[in-house]
Amino acid sequence: MSEEGTPQEPIKIPDHIKNSPSAQAPPGSSQQPPPQQPMRKGNEVFGGSSMSQVAHKQNMGRLDDDIPDETIPLPSKGLIYPEGTPLHMMQTVDIRVMTAKEEDILTNRALIKKGTVITELLRSCMVNRAINVSEMISGDRNAIMVALRITGYGSDYPVEIECSECGYKHKYSFTLAGLPIQSLEIEPVRPGVNLFRFQLPVSGKVVYFKYLSGLDEDDISQTQENMRKQGLVNDNLITTRLKYAIQRIEDVDDKILIERFVGRMRAADSHALRKYMDKYEPGITMKESVTCPACEHTEKVVVPIGLGFFWPEE
Repeated sequence: MSEEGTPQEPIKIPDHIKNSPSAQAPPGSSQQPPPQQPMRKGNEVFGGSSMSQVAHKQNMGRLDDDIPDETIPLPSKGLIYPEGTPLHMMQTVDIRVMTAKEEDILTNRALIKKGTVITELLRSCMVNRAINVSEMISGDRNAIMVALRITGYGSDYPVEIECSECGYKHKYSFTLAGLPIQSLEIEPVRPGVNLFRFQLPVSGKVVYFKYLSGLDEDDISQTQENMRKQGLVNDNLITTRLKYAIQRIEDVDDKILIERFVGRMRAADSHALRKYMDKYEPGITMKESVTCPACEHTEKVVVPIGLGFFWPEE
């Protein structure tokens, strides 16, 4: 993600934790409310309960209140989500912090194999169950993923990195809470639509593109996995992502024609479009300046997202 553009603000994790209140009896009633109707301050963390679970929830008392939620800023500010959907014009989203249930999701072999483990993790931690996390753009998903890591395991993220100048490998701890948010600063073609306009500098054609969603990213990952299983090597990641991003060229929206155009797009046009998209893509700037302790070379290093991101070292 580009470092250019407007000033950025750091991720802010609230100092307080919002706990849900216990169930209250209805006004004017001396009896306790029916156990199947617990009140949770608009935060139905576990969804609906079967009758066989009610006794367990009664015995647990206030233990459910130990699961807090946090309010996280959305880099897109909700500007590109359709009217009538939960995220339309929403600048923040409420998430539930990770629990052992989410650790089970992270180790689920079937989800890992399908490449949908992050989607399931995000879905599990949403306070508003009506939100479709697959339709969220990647930048918003990344912001939530970083916030989940911070609230679950802390802001420090120790990894081993290699200096590009001298090749020295050393330990470095990224401060995730200090990573800046790149908010959406360009206007979509109209409010509530994930569609942006850009004129190619060489051909002069006007391209309409979108920022990829979680569904797009999962589809790309699955396609690459299928090709790998067939012994094929996909070295066309740039054109693949452009084919998903470009929705229209001038007045042509036929996907076959768009794919053909992308394959023959001039390098200067392709580079200019990708640079523009990267510069204004909303999300988390996943880079930090690191100085090598051996040669004192300083460079911008991309925060590596591997198994250790959600499984910190002891």
